[in-house]
Amino acid sequence: MSSSVLYAFESSLHRHPGDGLTPDRPHADAWGTWPTVTVLHELLAVPLMVTFDEVIDRLSQLERMYAEPDGSFVWVSAREGLSWQVDGNVFDRDGRVVLVDTKGSCPPEEFDRLLACFGWPGEPLLFQLVRPAVFLEESAFRRHAAARGAIRPGQDVRP
Repeated sequence: MSSSVLYAFESSLHRHPGDGLTPDRPHADAWGTWPTVTVLHELLAVPLMVTFDEVIDRLSQLERMYAEPDGSFVWVSAREGLSWQVDGNVFDRDGRVVLVDTKGSCPPEEFDRLLACFGWPGEPLLFQLVRPAVFLEESAFRRHAAARGAIRPGQDVRP
């Protein structure tokens, strides 16, 4: 059963480079101030452990998910209850996923199901906020997404 909490996000998912991160200046936006990290550019090119085909197959198994063979996908909520939608694109190199663009909103438990399609939690992920182009560790990203999702009716989740 889904909670009434929504994550709202516009982000890119990358393989977490392990020790290849350094703390950076905090990022401040309409939802708060967030600790950021810097990652070496060449580490962003290291692919996830899952293949593109595995990801498309896993995404296709989620109810109400429409995944295209080109890597684009859209996932929507059930008609009843809280309304949400996530859109995305999976990018690969040599058959392995290197980047996943995601935008939209969903409950945290549905977000976990989405991340599982990319190997999480066994494979830690690094999150980039698209518009400010800053990187957040998972815990900071989740706090940011929850803050964005906690808007009142009539407000806009976009920056």
